[in-house]
Amino acid sequence: MPLFPWSLCVCAALCVLPTVRADAEDVSLLGGWQDVWLFRLFLNVLGYATIIIPGYFLICYFKRVNYLETGRGLCFPLIKTCVFGNESKTGLLDDVSPAARNESESSSSARQAVRLIFCAAGLQASYLTWGVLQERVMTRSYGATEAEGSGERFKDSQFLVFMNRILALTVSGLWCVLFKQPRHGAPMYKYSFASLSNILSSWCQYEALKYISFPTQVLAKASKVIPVMLMGKIVSHKSYEYWEYFTAVLISVGVSMFLLSSSTGKHPSTVTTFSGVIILGGYIVFDSFTSNWQDNLFKHKMSSVQMMFGVNLFSCLLTVGSLLEQGAFFDSLAFMSRHSEFAFHAVLLSVCSACGQLFIFYTIAQFGAAIFTIIMTLRQAFAILLSCFLYGHAVTIVGGFGMAVVFLALFLRVYARSRMKKSSKRATPTPVQKV
Repeated sequence: MPLFPWSLCVCAALCVLPTVRADAEDVSLLGGWQDVWLFRLFLNVLGYATIIIPGYFLICYFKRVNYLETGRGLCFPLIKTCVFGNESKTGLLDDVSPAARNESESSSSARQAVRLIFCAAGLQASYLTWGVLQERVMTRSYGATEAEGSGERFKDSQFLVFMNRILALTVSGLWCVLFKQPRHGAPMYKYSFASLSNILSSWCQYEALKYISFPTQVLAKASKVIPVMLMGKIVSHKSYEYWEYFTAVLISVGVSMFLLSSSTGKHPSTVTTFSGVIILGGYIVFDSFTSNWQDNLFKHKMSSVQMMFGVNLFSCLLTVGSLLEQGAFFDSLAFMSRHSEFAFHAVLLSVCSACGQLFIFYTIAQFGAAIFTIIMTLRQAFAILLSCFLYGHAVTIVGGFGMAVVFLALFLRVYARSRMKKSSKRATPTPVQKV
């Protein structure tokens, strides 16, 4: 089958070129050079480095002295778990055992329908609320009154990441205590890689809303299949089907139509800036690394909830350390004390994020990845409509048509992939059982 890597380059160019437009009005979002996103990112990474680098040298030391054989004392179990783990890879632990899958398939259609409605409603409610609150926190002011003026805007995206992770850590920890989990085998320090990339991707997701509109962010996240395919072709020399190239072109065309329909004369939040594009690019890169590293960690025997606990544990350590070093932790708490509405929004944002992760695990376990992808694609469409309705984003006819093209391409990908899986199952010969 002939391959067309050049089409992926065209897709990427179509998505990036119309977005390289900096808007001078966005400077008003920054209170000073200390609030420039690149400077804040540098401070965050510097804070993480003060924790990661000493940890790296400690791990190297314990491995060099063969602590697993020579170590003793009260700290030995903790060091063994963090540095060495069980080290026995037992293959990917599927959250859905064959018995559970057969039981799910043999259950009544009515019960399955109720479960599907429950999963869809839980995912939609969690992530639609999360999206609305995310935009509210990052793009609107708090405490605005006629007497005092425009109010005060919250600027520290890292604190919101910490709030999300601390609640997710609590929920996953309680789940691991209340429900039986497989024996954990991975060294704990390996979660730190996924934690770091997950923190940075989440920070980019929040920070990008200072420069671009929420609908633009959602469409950009939906189009990350393009750089994933491009990297797969260049780095891993992967081959793709015709329909994958076709849907990638459709996504790039749809995103370009939406971005080109934005102009500086419209609502300020609909103008895409160059900074927003760079931050979104960082989100896609870090998010792609997180998923790939987690796939590698699943080679150890662990459940999805154990993965959630391990990643969030290191995420909390890294973010709270960086916040304390910058003095931003207590500043954010002071902001919460001044604005009770923000405190409510931050807590609810974290609750929705944690509950959404549990719904993801449950939905995939019950119905598989295809159904989950369809539900989340619909969620993206609903999120854009809800954002436009609540926050008054101006979308032209061309922009609306571009969004429709993107979601049509996403549904085509799900449909084509499911058809290929069914055809491959039919082509596989059924083994003859000897009696």
